[in-house]
Amino acid sequence: MSKPLKQIHLAAHFPGVNNTTVWSDPAAGSHIEFSSFAHFARTAERAKFDFLFLAEGLRLREQGGRIYDLDVVGRPDTFTVLAALAAVTDRLGLTGTINSTFNEPYEVARQFASLDHLSGGRSAWNVVTSWDAFTGENFRRGGFLPKEERYARAKEFLATAGELFDSWHGDEIVADPETGVFLRDARAGAFVHQGPQFDIHGRFDVPRSPQGRPVIFQAGDSEEGREFAASDADAIFSRHASWDDGRAFYRDVKSRLAKYGRRDDQLLILPAATFVLGDTDAEAEELAHEVRRQQVSGATAIKHLEFVWNRDLSSYDPEGPLPDIDPDTGEDHIARGRAQVRMYRDPLATAREWRELAAANNWSIRDLVIHTGNRQTFVGSPATVAKTINEFVQGDVSDGFILVPHITPGGLDAFADKVVPLLQEQGVFRADYGGTTLRDHLGLDHPDEARERRVAS
Repeated sequence: MSKPLKQIHLAAHFPGVNNTTVWSDPAAGSHIEFSSFAHFARTAERAKFDFLFLAEGLRLREQGGRIYDLDVVGRPDTFTVLAALAAVTDRLGLTGTINSTFNEPYEVARQFASLDHLSGGRSAWNVVTSWDAFTGENFRRGGFLPKEERYARAKEFLATAGELFDSWHGDEIVADPETGVFLRDARAGAFVHQGPQFDIHGRFDVPRSPQGRPVIFQAGDSEEGREFAASDADAIFSRHASWDDGRAFYRDVKSRLAKYGRRDDQLLILPAATFVLGDTDAEAEELAHEVRRQQVSGATAIKHLEFVWNRDLSSYDPEGPLPDIDPDTGEDHIARGRAQVRMYRDPLATAREWRELAAANNWSIRDLVIHTGNRQTFVGSPATVAKTINEFVQGDVSDGFILVPHITPGGLDAFADKVVPLLQEQGVFRADYGGTTLRDHLGLDHPDEARERRVAS
């Protein structure tokens, strides 16, 4: 008996604070004007995507003490943008990245419960921790927590927020004009939490929202992050989009669910994925090459090389050979606030490897950065891209993808118009929304239903 076809989940990442975006392209628009967010969200909803995703940078990154202005920098407040988008969309889920290191459970729970009400049950929270003291300098507490403490705080933060969400059961509001009774239970919203990270008590002032709780995303890839996702998340925003890495990650994380009493379908794995479309596969390959050269200008190539060398390399020609000098392995780093720095744990070994690659292929600095940097995940005609995405999902590389176009806000349009209809024809993507909440779109249980099953068992 053949295995039933999996339904593909698709989402749209509004890019920013990164060099995936080609902000210099004539087709690119603003990353701060609301019209850009609205256009992007409406396209995603027209294509029946599950949700829109916003990342968040809490500090502008620096290199050599200056703002790294080769990326798109700055982003309006996440909750403000998502609340505004709730008013111009009807079904699209609204996912925001909110930090658990520099916020408080009451404040964040109140904001997500409010967003869930305003959107009719479409909110989702991507829970992240902060990894560097550089970001912490923007906050009263300052500094940063060691990895094990960050995840301990994150787990307790999420648990505490859950207690706040659950302090209302959903049946307290009577609002009977004849009897004058508004609340059935005057103790609604009462909570007490005492723990290593938080010691709070009081009353939560937002009644039970349509989803009960926001959908929970997690984006960490460490051992701690994978366990956190397996125990508490509804979905993972993964970076493993290639076939081999994706399947290994998929098997690893899904295998952790059973010990938490969870089924495979209770945690979705959704890698970020870039794409380039052309009328033919050959045209798409040419376009992808052009996009990479737009993304990695000469100045950007030098900045990326500095991530490894930890030196000012501005005097080097990006079209010339790699530096003869070795990286500076000191603790202070020239690039502050960039997660990529953590990828190069042995800069001396990386430099040797890159010199060998450059010599073997006659690559300049810019050529090397283009070839060793992130590649487009899907390149081809609409038919090729639709076929490949479906193969990846049916092959358990992922449960779908969070698409990151290189042009904002119109970069999603061609995918919505040309690829989505082909997936719909194959019967692996919805022709219309089957429900009203994000949990409906993702096939996730409502928290109240899950609780009732646990009690019954």
